[in-house]
Amino acid sequence: MRLSSLLIVFATFATAGLLSVVAASLSADLIENTSKEAVKRELSLAGQDWTEVHAEGLQVFLAGTAPTEADRFRAMTAAGRIVDAARVIDNMQVTATADIAPPRFSVEILRNDAGISLIGLIPENSDRDGILRSIRKLAGTQDVTDLLETAEYDAPIAWQESLNYAISALRDLPRSKISVEAGQVSITAMANSPEDRQELSAKLVRNSPSVVDVNLNISAPRPVITPFTLRFLIDENGSRFDACSADTDRARTRILTAARNAGLPAGRTDCTIGLGVPSPNWAAAVETAIDGLAELGHGSVTFSDADITLTAAMGTEQALFDRVVGELDSDLPDVFALTATLPEAPETDAEGTTPEFTATLSPEGLVALRGRLANEISRDTTESYAHAKFGSEQVYMAARLDETLPQSWPFRVMAGLDALAQLHHGKLLVTPESISVTGKTGDTETNARIAQILADKLSSTDNFSIDVLYVEELDPLAALPTVEECIADIQAFAKDNKITFEPGSGTLDASAADILDSIAVKISDCPEMQLEIQGHTDSQGRESMNQALSQTRAQSVLTALQDRRILTKGFVAKGYGESQPIADNETEEGREANRRIEFVLVTPEAGEATAEGDESEATATDAEATSEEQTAGAEAAPASEETAEETPAETTEAPAETETATTETASEAVDTGAEESDTGSEAEAETATTGQAEETAPVGEETTNDQN
Repeated sequence: MRLSSLLIVFATFATAGLLSVVAASLSADLIENTSKEAVKRELSLAGQDWTEVHAEGLQVFLAGTAPTEADRFRAMTAAGRIVDAARVIDNMQVTATADIAPPRFSVEILRNDAGISLIGLIPENSDRDGILRSIRKLAGTQDVTDLLETAEYDAPIAWQESLNYAISALRDLPRSKISVEAGQVSITAMANSPEDRQELSAKLVRNSPSVVDVNLNISAPRPVITPFTLRFLIDENGSRFDACSADTDRARTRILTAARNAGLPAGRTDCTIGLGVPSPNWAAAVETAIDGLAELGHGSVTFSDADITLTAAMGTEQALFDRVVGELDSDLPDVFALTATLPEAPETDAEGTTPEFTATLSPEGLVALRGRLANEISRDTTESYAHAKFGSEQVYMAARLDETLPQSWPFRVMAGLDALAQLHHGKLLVTPESISVTGKTGDTETNARIAQILADKLSSTDNFSIDVLYVEELDPLAALPTVEECIADIQAFAKDNKITFEPGSGTLDASAADILDSIAVKISDCPEMQLEIQGHTDSQGRESMNQALSQTRAQSVLTALQDRRILTKGFVAKGYGESQPIADNETEEGREANRRIEFVLVTPEAGEATAEGDESEATATDAEATSEEQTAGAEAAPASEETAEETPAETTEAPAETETATTETASEAVDTGAEESDTGSEAEAETATTGQAEETAPVGEETTNDQN
């Protein structure tokens, strides 16, 4: 009985334990499934369906690849709303993302009378201090406001070229805004006059690097036109303007529309918008006059302020002429006064010829005056006036006297000479009925200026014609020099005006300042080019010392050009020592000729600059690559703070020349601070210290080398 009772008790406890285990297991599974489904449902509502959910006991594991780090965080937050956040285990991955793209680097440079401001983001390696030094030197006494920020990214392609060009251009732009990006510079500026605008635009385009796109918006104040002139004519060659002026854009549009209705060919026609209009009804008066001229068919109409001269073609019907003139008189706005002329057959003198005066201007500037003048006073006055206009050595007088000429003849001759002076070459013809100016010019505004001169100086009854052809080859801005022409000009100037140095030194002589000023001007007027500045010496002294001295002198010239704000990124200084003589070193004249600075163009095709007999390569586009050559025998001449960043080759200040010709003078060009070895080789002697140079340089060498 007792055993049976014990078995029953044991079986009861075993059954209870088993049931507890089963119940616990079922409860755990229920909790896991409930947590899993609840979390999955919450994740789905949060838009995180990519998440994989697993539950083990009270812990919930989240797996899968999140599109972004933000999505991973959102999934963790959503799961934490269902179960305790401490029970959520993060096994998620995040999709790999590309490297963050560098920011857009740009600089806005604003300049006005108050100062210069720089705003923008630049790469950290752009040498911010160097940029500010250049700007402050350019600004002079003006304030410079620095609002630049930097980012630790590499500079994009063409960034430095764009920035250097913008700073260089700022020199000529006292009122401007310059926007700089990598490979692109946009310039908005104000010029003093239309002529200055044209010249400035040409210079900015000419000096722009090939890797930089330049966008120009150069404006100029409206000119004051005195007298306010317009001249429109219709002849056998068609319709055209000799001069066109308007006071507003709307007036210009109205005038050009009327001219096109009268036969003016389609295309670009200049009509200057200026100040000085005699009446706000200018456009209406011009429209009316052009319409009347078109009805006549041939002739010209000239406005000089409020005076209008209408000249019909010879042979025009009198009835048509009278009707058109009558309608014009009644239709013209107030203020405007009309003078109409119907030319008659030219009168002849007693000899049966038509009196005339001619002035011929040759391409060389010589002026021949022929024909008839009224008297001695008129002839002397005309000759003196021509001397004043064309030069005292350029005038040939061959006019004869004729007292029967009209009283206005001298005034018409003077006005014609004024007009002729506007041409490159041409001819003036004065007759009793008209004045004719023909020729060629390199200025697109010449026709308008001649029309303005004649309309101002002639009476309203005087008829004149203008036939002036614009020739692009004569335009000083259109015919800009090529790189080859520029370098030939610089070489010729440097040959005639030798750059000199203090004896035995790389220091420029005082007389070299004006020469370098002129060379800097010539370079600034040239297109961008690759240039090697070569230094040469005579053969007196040690070869190593001559090599070092020539390098120092070439570098001094480069530094001097940089000090004059010349863009020298394509320039390199190289010394050739005594290796390339152009004269006999046995004579003083020959040695003087061999001591020289040369400017040599480096062509992209050749990739190297060579002088006569030289086989060494001089890469012009990378000064840093040649810095070892440049400093092989001497430290370079001192460079200013401002220009140091433009010349990668390291430069140090040359020792000062002593008062007497001692061995210290000879060592100036070779003092690099390195110790000379026992071998005494020339290569090692180039790096000898001053004291060691004194011990090893023979006195005869050092004394002669003072002249190198």
